[in-house]
Amino acid sequence: MQLNLERPDYAYFLRGADGTSALVNERRLHTSFVIAPDTLIEDWPARDARMLAPSDFEVILSLAPELVILGTGAIQVFPPQAVLATCLQRGIGIEVMSNAAAARTYAVLAGEGRRVAAGFLLG
Repeated sequence: MQLNLERPDYAYFLRGADGTSALVNERRLHTSFVIAPDTLIEDWPARDARMLAPSDFEVILSLAPELVILGTGAIQVFPPQAVLATCLQRGIGIEVMSNAAAARTYAVLAGEGRRVAAGFLLG
């Protein structure tokens, strides 16, 4: 059986993430970032899920996603309710999970052509 590497038809693909780094395309990132299929915003100032504020999500929401994925590091940590409400009040779904799970979920949704954006907390 021959295996071929298929490149997605969008600009930024996430190969994986853990609590300290992520691999986007061929680059290893070590600071928090926001990703959508055609957008990569590096050095997102957010670092701790427990300390997130609704204003931290404006950069993600400006990408007009139908779903937001929040990767919170090595383990799942829920942000304050006000952050979740910021998405839900706009009719945008939000899922919170560890970075590894968030990377897998993001890759599947982006591959399906969904309007997904994700924020990954690293550090």
